[in-house]
Amino acid sequence: METLSALTNIVVGKLFALLEKKYEQWRGLEDNIGFIKRELRVIHGFLHDQLSRDRDGEDPPSAVQATCIDELRDLAHDIEDCLDRFLPCPACERDSSFLRRLTADSRFADEVERLKSRLEEAHERRANYGVGVNGVGSAAAGGSSSVNTTDYMAESCGLVGINVPRQELLDLLEDVEGRPERMRVISIVGFGGSGKTTLARAVYDYPDIAGRFDGRAWVAASEHKNDTMGLLSALLAQLRQEDDQRINQPPQEDEQRFQLQSQVQADIRQYLNAKRYLLVFDDIEEKQWNCIKSTFPEETRSRVIVTTTIKAVANVCSHGTGSVYNIRTLNVNHSKDLLQSVLKEYSPEFGLDLLSILEKCDGLPLALVSVGNFLWRRERITGCYRNQVCCNLGHHIEKEHAFAELRQVLANNYNTLPGHSLKTCLLYTTVFPNGCPIRRSSLIRRWLAEGYVQCQYPHSSLEVADANLEELMDRNIIRSMDATNNGRVKNCRAHGIMHEFMLHKSRCDNFTASLHDPDRSKCRHLFLTQGLTSGNRSYMDCGTSPKGEQPRARSLTIFGNAGDFASDYAKCELLRVLDLEECDDLKDDHVRYIYKLLHLKYLSLGSTITCLPRRIDKGLHCLQTLDLRKTRINTLPVEIIIMPHLAHLFGKIKIREQRGLWVLKRNEIEKILSDKSKLQTLAGFVVDKNSLFPRLMVHMNKLRKVKIWCEPAAERSSSISLISKAIQKFTQAGMDTTGVHSLSLRSRKFPNRLLCCLEKSYGYLSSLKLQGELSRFPQFITSLCGLTELCLSSTNLNKEDLSNICTLHHLLYLKLVESDLEGFIIKNGDFPRMRRLCLVVQNPNLPTVEKGALPHLLSLQLLCKDLAGLSEIKIEYHDYLEEVALDSMVNIETIEIWENEAKKHPNRPKVLFRKRIDPTDAQSTVKYAATERPIPETGSAAVIKKRKFHAIQSYYNESVEAKKSLRCCSGSLALTEVPNAGNGL
Repeated sequence: METLSALTNIVVGKLFALLEKKYEQWRGLEDNIGFIKRELRVIHGFLHDQLSRDRDGEDPPSAVQATCIDELRDLAHDIEDCLDRFLPCPACERDSSFLRRLTADSRFADEVERLKSRLEEAHERRANYGVGVNGVGSAAAGGSSSVNTTDYMAESCGLVGINVPRQELLDLLEDVEGRPERMRVISIVGFGGSGKTTLARAVYDYPDIAGRFDGRAWVAASEHKNDTMGLLSALLAQLRQEDDQRINQPPQEDEQRFQLQSQVQADIRQYLNAKRYLLVFDDIEEKQWNCIKSTFPEETRSRVIVTTTIKAVANVCSHGTGSVYNIRTLNVNHSKDLLQSVLKEYSPEFGLDLLSILEKCDGLPLALVSVGNFLWRRERITGCYRNQVCCNLGHHIEKEHAFAELRQVLANNYNTLPGHSLKTCLLYTTVFPNGCPIRRSSLIRRWLAEGYVQCQYPHSSLEVADANLEELMDRNIIRSMDATNNGRVKNCRAHGIMHEFMLHKSRCDNFTASLHDPDRSKCRHLFLTQGLTSGNRSYMDCGTSPKGEQPRARSLTIFGNAGDFASDYAKCELLRVLDLEECDDLKDDHVRYIYKLLHLKYLSLGSTITCLPRRIDKGLHCLQTLDLRKTRINTLPVEIIIMPHLAHLFGKIKIREQRGLWVLKRNEIEKILSDKSKLQTLAGFVVDKNSLFPRLMVHMNKLRKVKIWCEPAAERSSSISLISKAIQKFTQAGMDTTGVHSLSLRSRKFPNRLLCCLEKSYGYLSSLKLQGELSRFPQFITSLCGLTELCLSSTNLNKEDLSNICTLHHLLYLKLVESDLEGFIIKNGDFPRMRRLCLVVQNPNLPTVEKGALPHLLSLQLLCKDLAGLSEIKIEYHDYLEEVALDSMVNIETIEIWENEAKKHPNRPKVLFRKRIDPTDAQSTVKYAATERPIPETGSAAVIKKRKFHAIQSYYNESVEAKKSLRCCSGSLALTEVPNAGNGL
């Protein structure tokens, strides 16, 4: 139903824009269009009211109400289809002439009249049956269960995989050596059903807790929403260990309640000052915490544990001296143990492959227990039945009693989202396969292309879309997968069980459907995750439904083989998004009719495509994003660059001059780019000796992100002066902006001519990446305003050149990728604002970091597989450190040393691990992905690694001592006396 509410908003906006066109020819249509607009607004209002009731837990609608909602959804879809078929792109200057021609076309007037009649009939039908537009809440939001989640999981399966996280939390409760005794709040945060309450209870009931604390109190904050007095009273009653009638029956007058609340707070404060307590607030909200936090004295050894699903709430509760604990899902082995413990009666002969079920449950304990209890009812679990459960898991979650607790948790995660737009954006993620990484930037651009996000002054639509994704990740509904080194999430996905829940819901709302679905013609978004044979042709033809209706699809996403459908997409004439990036059997011949998709705004193609069809610049008038990164396309005609709405172009391409077009129309092309180009992202283009791109880039005024590859042939051509001029104009244009302004330059060896040309340049960049050998440090870097991110890769700069970086006082993120960084010293006071430092080295020679440097560092990444011990890095210098990341190939001794060092740190930073991903080509930068802690090896391999570790450690220590003695000498000591640490073993 939320998708219908969002849809009515979109349609109303289009109708409003339509009525703003004041032409004489429209007088006959204005009344009808106005009626449709007003009716849709009323429908939207009713839907908003119903959604509010759904969040409050009222009963789901009747069958008649649900039927009415389905009718309204069909009507809203048909109205939008009518507008899209007859109306052009509203942003174009040719609108007025087109609209004048449109009014002469009686088909549009007839269609509007027909839609008006259908709306009137639907209104009469609702009145006849006494149905207000009380929308349909999904049955999946079903009634609440009386079963307590913690007891339900613990009694069913015991505490599988609890030992490590419990010990981590117990360590966080300990006093910090050298720190004064202060109140500390540990926030456990994670997705609903991930075991937060179970973990908190495991710590609360741990036998050693009684010896560490004088008393305990457990309060279910979710039972006292909007009742601060009740929350405090429940806490005080447990502290007193007796009933207090004065608390149980508080007065109703506001002044008396305030006085009593103040007295209760004073009493609690007295208890906490006198003794050491462990307090737990389960499922707390931010407003609750803000009301009670003043109750707790700062100078106390008591500890507070809170659980929440929202990261922002966890950060608020643990602000200051506290800690945020992000609960992890169970690994595969623990997940299997948990599921089999629920199915204990099957254990003697339980030999089924559980992988498909484990993937859907995604390590969530509540999901595993619920699925296990559902399967447990069967006398015999066959492979066929297991597959049937996996394929229809969303349906079972909605209908079956075994999933009541899980259904309540999933529905609560969904229903508490603020606004229809956010829910629609979440449901849209179901077009991607379960477990598939979703590129953050691509998802946001798809939301924008679909119209599911609108600008909200003073924020642009892009900012709103980015905020929507952040909100979903903050609530842990969307999981971050691979964060870039600067901390920004690059890939994400929904939790497996949440994906199944949303997939069923979106299918019931005709929002998404697989191409296997025979009723898909009514759905807005189609997807295919497996190849189909020609025998399935009747299920794949989305051009016309069995009833002859026109398709409503607005997006098509294909993973794997498309089969016969590979060339049928053109029949979906209203497509806005066509994502074929992961399609494996697409050929150039299949995309020759793409230009017919006049409404297409987002196009992504895969590795089997070698060229774009002709006329694409004529047909894809509305195209905003063209993603060619995975294709084998390396040249494009200049006409692509001047497409009127193209904003984002991705690939590694050269601009092709077509039969003297540049010579004949140079002035015209330059004027179009200067006046009308909407290009914001060019990532990226290749500069060679005959490159046309630098000449075009100079005239692009809205660029925000540029990536450039310089080929060796460009050094001896005029392209160098052209590209330096384009870069200077780009950086100077950034002086008028305050947002993202990013430049990436890559070359095997940067030409000296280019460095000389850029020497005196100035301007604004927020991010700069340089990859390739540099003969000297580019001084223009120190002249840039606003630079907060800098990445230098394979530059071979010496320690004197690198010292220039230390003058960049506003850097928030620095990444250095070199063979080693020996001799580079980060001195006291350097990088006062830096939050994240990433060092990727081949040899374990790290820079020297003096005390007082990097005072606000949050993340330290030391990525070297041969790292031995601490390598003279002292994390105690960095009070705010939250994480240390190591290469996953480092030996277990080094891991244990860093983990022990992290435990001694007052902030208890996490020790994380990154797995190296080798670049696909020589000019690609080294990439790392998050991974689990390495499992210690045994046997001869472990002995060899241990010997290697001690050899490296001994050699490194000798080098360090030699360098120290060298610095102490008066200068007469020859350099040859110092072992060359750069040579390795």
